[in-house]
Amino acid sequence: MPDPHPAAPPPQLPPGFRFGTSTASYQIEGAATEDGRGPSVWDTFSDVEGHIVDGSSGAVACDHYHRYAEDAALMKQLGVGGYRFSIAWPRIQPTGSGKPNEKGLDFYDRLVDELLANDVQPMATLYHWDLPQALEDDGGWLNRATIDRFADYAAIMGERLGDRVEHWIPVNEPNVVMMLGYATGTHAPGRTLMFDSLPVAHHLLLGHGRAAIALRAAGATSVGCANNHAPMWPASDDEADVGATKLFDALWNGMFVEPMLLGRYPADLAPLFEGIVQDGDLATIRQPLDFYGVNYYNPFKIGAAAEDAEMPFAFRELLGYPTTDFGWPVVPDALREWLILLRARYRAALPPIYITESGCAYNMGPDENGVVDDQPRIDYLDAHLRAIATAVQRGVDVRGYYTWSLMDNFEWAEGFTQRFGLVHVDYETQVRTPKRSFQWYADMIAAQTKSLG
Repeated sequence: MPDPHPAAPPPQLPPGFRFGTSTASYQIEGAATEDGRGPSVWDTFSDVEGHIVDGSSGAVACDHYHRYAEDAALMKQLGVGGYRFSIAWPRIQPTGSGKPNEKGLDFYDRLVDELLANDVQPMATLYHWDLPQALEDDGGWLNRATIDRFADYAAIMGERLGDRVEHWIPVNEPNVVMMLGYATGTHAPGRTLMFDSLPVAHHLLLGHGRAAIALRAAGATSVGCANNHAPMWPASDDEADVGATKLFDALWNGMFVEPMLLGRYPADLAPLFEGIVQDGDLATIRQPLDFYGVNYYNPFKIGAAAEDAEMPFAFRELLGYPTTDFGWPVVPDALREWLILLRARYRAALPPIYITESGCAYNMGPDENGVVDDQPRIDYLDAHLRAIATAVQRGVDVRGYYTWSLMDNFEWAEGFTQRFGLVHVDYETQVRTPKRSFQWYADMIAAQTKSLG
């Protein structure tokens, strides 16, 4: 008899489509005080009681610093063609400036060589939030001098790894750094400046531009970005809700994509940057990009805030969709919507797109047989890859999908309470257990490769 529930064919993605996974240094490396690494803002932030849900830190995390070869072997088993990782700036320059720490450079040399030996192409992010604490002590991203330090660091890394790293990303999610780190204080460094955090956005964008210049001068051939994006859905057709949604869309999406691609800030926000932007800044930010990285998780529903609120917009619950264990709504079609919207807005200015992060937190662990049955993650990945396939069929040039994350890890302010990985990590023993989603992703990649033959 035929199977009454035959498996659906894999999503139809274009030839050469890159399947990968993503991680970040502070979330997985551990070895926080080894081999000359200096403290980062996340080390400092995690030390303060109440900042991290479970009181944990990334001091040990997944011990990837010592287990990178085991993790690279997992990637080979998975069959991914690419791995997006980040470099810990405090491991390279413990105080954020000066002569590089050779032991730090040596670690990333070993990591990149191990990836290549396992047929995995490196995508390196220079800044995934772990700013050297010494720079934060001097003002962090509020201080324009940090841009110069970042450009110096980019030059060091480009010189050391530029001959082997396929793709480079200067800054991960500058909007999240500004809003959660400097505006609301829920992430490191924990400042609560609200709209006074706008210089942070500009300085991160300038850091992106200066780093792109330094990387290319060192021989890098592919430099892009990784911006967190979300479609914005108004809570109603009421003029106040629509207006609040447009404002937050400008702050979350437009404030970062428009300077990078068009060399300007959104018209509604431009007056807020008077006195911040200097001559030549926007030209520096608008470096040619070889790819545009989209980090996608879910859309936002926005309404007008109460008159006495600190911000003119308010987040509303998005009802009618399943949610992850983190409480985030699962809306795959919103990824298709965003990709088509991004192309419609920026057209010829938009380079080829990679999904540089997309994933979900489901916290199930191994059963009595050691199996981690995370079917919701399989459903999530399948649906989001199909959403990308639909966008591609509509003419959007999407070149790859890097799922978040290779393994369970330290989830910032949530500590170890949320598991995003394809691989389960026992944080006591550091034992890695591939989940059912790992095997599904491996099978899907193999089927995709075979179908493109």
